[in-house]
Amino acid sequence: MATETLPSAPEAAGIKGIEVRSIDWVPENERHGKLWHQLPLWFLGNFQYFSIPIGFVGPAFGLSLWYTILAGTLGILIGTVFMAFHATQGPTLGLPQMIQSRAQFGYRGVIIALFAVLFTYLAFNVADQVLMSEGLNGTFGWNKNVIAIVTAIGAALLAIYGHDWVHRVFRGLLYILLPLMTIITIGVLTGHAGYVPSKASFGFNWTGFMAQLSAAAAYNITYAPYVSDYSRYLPKNTARGKLIASVFAGASTPAIWLIALGAWLAIRLGAVDPLVGLQTAGNNMFSHLGSVTAFVSATALAATMGMNAYGGMLTTLTGIDAFRKINPTRMVRIVTILGLTVIWYVVAKAITTNAVGAVYGSLTLMLYLLVPWTATNLIDFFFVRRGHYAITDLFRIDGIYGVWAWRGLVAYAVGFAVEIPFMYIYNLFTFKTYYEGPFAKDLNNVDIAWIAGLIATSITYVIVTRSFNPASEQAAIEESERELAAASAPVTV
Repeated sequence: MATETLPSAPEAAGIKGIEVRSIDWVPENERHGKLWHQLPLWFLGNFQYFSIPIGFVGPAFGLSLWYTILAGTLGILIGTVFMAFHATQGPTLGLPQMIQSRAQFGYRGVIIALFAVLFTYLAFNVADQVLMSEGLNGTFGWNKNVIAIVTAIGAALLAIYGHDWVHRVFRGLLYILLPLMTIITIGVLTGHAGYVPSKASFGFNWTGFMAQLSAAAAYNITYAPYVSDYSRYLPKNTARGKLIASVFAGASTPAIWLIALGAWLAIRLGAVDPLVGLQTAGNNMFSHLGSVTAFVSATALAATMGMNAYGGMLTTLTGIDAFRKINPTRMVRIVTILGLTVIWYVVAKAITTNAVGAVYGSLTLMLYLLVPWTATNLIDFFFVRRGHYAITDLFRIDGIYGVWAWRGLVAYAVGFAVEIPFMYIYNLFTFKTYYEGPFAKDLNNVDIAWIAGLIATSITYVIVTRSFNPASEQAAIEESERELAAASAPVTV
């Protein structure tokens, strides 16, 4: 990336508030983000409708309420560790997450990781649209087609306006939703939210426990590609420890809360649809409380779809740029977001599966694809290159990171290959097994594929980078710093 390709005089406000930046580097003088914004952003990111059906996974396997809560809590804590540590890359580099991944996989080799990440964004929005259509139809009787169209348009608009508006909208929705959900939770604890005796038998089994743990872990591991996209506007000197703590607390607390609530709705209230169950529990306490809470929770999920669309746009542009250099203008951003919106809308309309089944299936596949990437990326950032990168070389096909970086690609391939015999892909509601690996069969269908992949990827990347000397990149890093300083210096007349 030659110096002249760096925006030297960016328009701060954009067109009617639309964000200017996309896959390009954010100069220090544009780092207007605040550390405290991270906690409410990630709190609402998990404090919405999608989190509740995750608590339905354990009960679907016959797991009891308390074992479901335990498995869900452990999974969230594990997954959030990976997510939170990715947050530190944003202020350090001022780049979207997947541009930084060129250092591990190469200028074009990153397309492998980009496929996994783009699948994640689209799969989330497909599952979200199914949840929204079924949930709002069940709670209010609204037309499913109208729900899908309105939520798709709203999500696309939020993504088009970009980074700052995502933060603002998330904070506003959190202030409304938090007291409503708190009241319903108090009703659950005090017995005022209702109770329906169940004839089903719930207890403990390893298949259900690991399915619930894996779904919860996947939930926040799949956020890993998002995090630095929303922390890259923070000042470079942002304290790493405080940033990690903010993201960890923001993402883990509401997820654990709503997974537990979801498990209670499934077991103690006999709910089949999570949003209908939330409405019923709230209305059992006060007239219309559940209906209002269900609507606001669904609105928060629609906002999260906007976050997904924004990340999907960054990922798509990174992939295109790897093969054909692009100028990341506002119009390119808008066209890309609209294209992704059409894709997820059409795919979601073709899906007729149960909403909880859509959530579990999408999370399972996302976990398999993303674990090898997150392991490679974090080990490289914290233990191999230790946060030191030649940023301008990440935008050059002839830069020091190469076109196809064999170390990262080998680690990813080994990690994913190791996962395959451990995989167990199952539909919760048709009771159909799509794939059962030989090792999963030996383990009575206990799915530990992502754990095996995480270990294999980590060990492989450590081994293949033993011959790498970070000092060999120091000259390029210093040259990069000079180019960036020149590009961001004020223009004198």
